[in-house]
Amino acid sequence: MNLYFRLFWLFIWRVRHCNSIDFLGTSRISYRALPLDCDINCHVTNSRYPALMDLARTYMLAEMGLLKRFIKLKWLPIVNAAEFTYIRDIKPLTKFEIESKLVGWDDKYFYIEQRFVSDNILHCIVHVRGVFVCKGKQVPIDTMVKEVNFEGPRPELPPEVVKWKAFLQLKKERNI
Repeated sequence: MNLYFRLFWLFIWRVRHCNSIDFLGTSRISYRALPLDCDINCHVTNSRYPALMDLARTYMLAEMGLLKRFIKLKWLPIVNAAEFTYIRDIKPLTKFEIESKLVGWDDKYFYIEQRFVSDNILHCIVHVRGVFVCKGKQVPIDTMVKEVNFEGPRPELPPEVVKWKAFLQLKKERNI
């Protein structure tokens, strides 16, 4: 992550004044596309999206009320895979939101969908697969779910995530 001022602002101000969402709720954080976020094509550069997504996922944990608890437990989030679909570019100085939502989990990973939206226009949709680690070992998904006191049924993964999972497994099998 290379957005230190935005990270500082996130921890000093935004986390302290954030909304509250449930474990499967949608988190929304707004940003403006600054000139340094943009490339020579006068739109947000592809490398900026993952950095902004890191901030948005941190904010999502804060809105869920889990950030302080996970820091205390020394759980570190690790992205295992991500797939991006760029739909429309984000021009300089455009105000946009990143919508982040936990869409489900399996026996090993959790899956988050993140959308970049401005004025009801979808710019980019991203699926992220990740885990939490503690002292170099993966925190079991069941442990994470128990820690957040989630007692509902496991949500069914969206069809595009199911197909993406199969694609990731195929890549792994073909490249062993």
